[in-house]
Amino acid sequence: MQALLLKNLVLDNDGEFNEKFNITRRFVMTKKSILIILMAGLVLLCSTAILYAADDLQKQVDDLKGVIPKFAIPMREVGDRFQNMYFAAKGGNWGLAAYMSKYMNGAMKPASLTKPTEYGAWKSFYEDTFAPVNKAIQAQDWKAFEKEYMAVINSCNNCHGGMGYGFIKVKKMDKAADKGIDYSLKSKATDVPK
Repeated sequence: MQALLLKNLVLDNDGEFNEKFNITRRFVMTKKSILIILMAGLVLLCSTAILYAADDLQKQVDDLKGVIPKFAIPMREVGDRFQNMYFAAKGGNWGLAAYMSKYMNGAMKPASLTKPTEYGAWKSFYEDTFAPVNKAIQAQDWKAFEKEYMAVINSCNNCHGGMGYGFIKVKKMDKAADKGIDYSLKSKATDVPK
């Protein structure tokens, strides 16, 4: 009985693999199977972790959006700044008027996340309808400012009505919303830092 050794395989005289090869083959196949099963398990585990993390992240984002002021709270700040702006311009404190306008607009930024449709209406209002007020502030022109300011009040009330909030009617107050500010301090619109 002559045996021929070929690449670690043992053949007998009839050209059949002997029992040693079968054992080796089973061992190699078992190792490969175990490795494949382990790799598949690892991929499944990682995929599950990633999906869970994505769901968890989305939940965290939704939770944060839930506590960010929607539209009414920033609008309250807009109202106060809008009223203060009038008294600042009237007192010649153009820097304060420009500041109030800038941060009145900034107060609405959270609504870009929480109420994107309504924020789009606000953004359009501020960039288009409110632009003549900002132009009058930059020109430090009281007469133009007062005219445009009063026109904006009408636009605000029309917008409120169009959005279903007709019961919110803006009017020019007799006094500023914030009493602790010197509205008569002379300044320039360009004094506001960028």
